[in-house]
Amino acid sequence: MAVALGHGIKIWHRRERGAQFAIWLAWLAAAAIFIYCWQLISDKTIWAFVADAPTQAADLAVRMVPPDWSSIAKLGRPLWDTINIATLGTAIGIVVAVPVAYCAARNTTPSVALVRPAALFVIVASRSINSLIWALMLVTILGPGVLAGILAIGLRSIGFCAKLLYEAIEEIDESQVEAVRATGASGAQVTAYGIVPQVLPAFAGISVFRWDINIRESTVLGLVGAGGIGLPLNSAITTLAWTKVSLILLIIIATVVVSEWVSAKVRHTII
Repeated sequence: MAVALGHGIKIWHRRERGAQFAIWLAWLAAAAIFIYCWQLISDKTIWAFVADAPTQAADLAVRMVPPDWSSIAKLGRPLWDTINIATLGTAIGIVVAVPVAYCAARNTTPSVALVRPAALFVIVASRSINSLIWALMLVTILGPGVLAGILAIGLRSIGFCAKLLYEAIEEIDESQVEAVRATGASGAQVTAYGIVPQVLPAFAGISVFRWDINIRESTVLGLVGAGGIGLPLNSAITTLAWTKVSLILLIIIATVVVSEWVSAKVRHTII
């Protein structure tokens, strides 16, 4: 074990017997857990299928070439729906995330004992449930369509945006806030002139970053009936139209690449 001294010099000392025993015990426990998990996986895996997987993948790749370019005109509306789902869902998530983050931050929450735990619960609940699960539940409640997808993206985005935003609020320079408060400003004015200017760049970056993530997530919501380009993708897979599947996958990749470029440009401009 290395002990750091002055001038960056390290002197090696032998660990105590108890510490060394604890380390070896931890490694033994980790190895036992790994072996147990591997055994569970092995018992539920048909290894003959795994061995045949390269052949099946090569055969599927051959069936997907060339893409069915004749179907590209029919995919414009689903792609537009996907972009709308991501954009409107992000907007909903941001609007709800702002007050939640304000209530979750220690230096701005109205009540550390009551309001802050409730806000943190909203954040954890939103982040714990995947957007596909949100979409599946909302499709059951609202029926299939774009609305379920928008709300699913919005509910998923609340936790992500609120968590990063409340951490940014907690890291602000309190001296600026105190300076504004010392002028006799009201609570709303303190927030507007002491807190908002400090967190605005982080807020803009978080919003754009989440929109970029939502573009990718919204492409698969159609697999559970929540609208977007996932609907024709699911239909193509179900009907074994592999040339159409390859076309949709190319469109999804192109859309994600463009969204990455746009978000990078916007973040660079803002930050």
